[in-house]
Amino acid sequence: MKFESQRVAKPYFIFALMLFVGQILFGLVLGLQYIVGDFLFPYIPFNVARMVHTNLLIVWLLFGFMGASYYLVPEECDTELHSPWLAKAMFWVFAAAGVMTILGYLLVPYSELAELTMNHLLPTMGREFLEQPTITKIGIVIVCLAFIYNIGMTVLKGRKTVINMVLITGLIGLAVFFLFSFYNPKNLVLDKFFWWWVVHLWVEGVWELILGAILAFVLIKVTGVDREVIEKWLYVIIALALISGLIGMGHHYFWIGPGPYWLWLGSIFSALEPVPFFMMVLFAFRVVSQRRHQHGNRVATLWALGTAVMAFLGAGVWGFIHTLAPVNYYTHGSQITAAHGHLAFFGAYAMIVMCIISYAMPIMRGRPQGNPAVAQKLETFAFWTMCLSMLGITLALTVAGAWQVALQRLPETGALSFMNTQAKLIPVFWVREAFGVVFATGLVAYLASFFVGQKAAVTTPAVETTATEAETEIKAQGACCGSCN
Repeated sequence: MKFESQRVAKPYFIFALMLFVGQILFGLVLGLQYIVGDFLFPYIPFNVARMVHTNLLIVWLLFGFMGASYYLVPEECDTELHSPWLAKAMFWVFAAAGVMTILGYLLVPYSELAELTMNHLLPTMGREFLEQPTITKIGIVIVCLAFIYNIGMTVLKGRKTVINMVLITGLIGLAVFFLFSFYNPKNLVLDKFFWWWVVHLWVEGVWELILGAILAFVLIKVTGVDREVIEKWLYVIIALALISGLIGMGHHYFWIGPGPYWLWLGSIFSALEPVPFFMMVLFAFRVVSQRRHQHGNRVATLWALGTAVMAFLGAGVWGFIHTLAPVNYYTHGSQITAAHGHLAFFGAYAMIVMCIISYAMPIMRGRPQGNPAVAQKLETFAFWTMCLSMLGITLALTVAGAWQVALQRLPETGALSFMNTQAKLIPVFWVREAFGVVFATGLVAYLASFFVGQKAAVTTPAVETTATEAETEIKAQGACCGSCN
């Protein structure tokens, strides 16, 4: 680890994983509630469990992105973080706000929570993924502003690299598009139109820039490939991702009221969205095949490759399956959508956060070449367990969605009602739940891998840089002092 201030990433990573555990537990609860409708009712109704499950997903990924930024930006800039104390303070503010909000969902009826938090002064609650009380949203804005200020000032005073520029562009976009969560028009079409400016432009827009920057950073560190090679790939990938993703938002406008031209724009540009993800697969495997050294943290390399493949499958292939308007007419809002959502979020964003944690956490704990071999074996088991079980969940939901369409939406006469259709899908939901338990097992193994073989760890000074890392940086900077890069 080159700079002591990189250690501020550690609590962000730890808390992110704690929230990840909570998300999976509530996911298992939701899976059972699809089968046994009154499971845990009235203590944790379905709508509350789903709200907690999705909100934990968003918040733990944000903690992961913040931790990743605080770790990689000082190293990319070749300077200490602008204000470590601000990063630590905002961690506690964000963590406290998140915990209190989740407890509010669980302990107080949602309508009473809206009254307690004075939602009537600036109504923003009640929309999917944006259920947070207004006061929580304001807190998120404050945390994001402090975070971007801290990262931005670090970039300004240090070395400028493509990775830094791509990352901070994505982070600024994340903050800007979140502001649309405060816009809550009475017109339902307008509401849904701008609601997607948060949800879609996060996950199929600016978050992809963050994904690309983190992946490029890890690949540089574990392969030693010239920075210029990786940066050229990164430019092309993010350009295609933004072009296809921004206009591809039209696939959400098919059936909510805007003009019919979105049927064409949404279909065409959404069909292009798998291209940058496929390029990311080519990019990752080519870089690893051309590596100049074998880094000791081999499982971090595995996570990097796995991220590219699973993101392509989830965001690319499963997104394309139901994105064309004639197909989406039947599949919209079905379990096929859930299949795409699960695999895309896990493959693109959960895995990249676990990738940077897998690379950075051992270094922050005095293991510059990664965890001991026995720990990496356990983490490799966790990687394959989570990836294969998530594919199982996705396939189960895809089968459920196709069956749902066949029973409920295709027949012109004799179509089953929604609830009768759900009853027919229960056997598939049991399969999904079983894979969910396997996934939870993989997550436990991932967490346990950080505590295996601790006695074998070799403690190094906090600011020591390994010879391999130093050599990589020298190659990246060329013959000059680095100030011109």
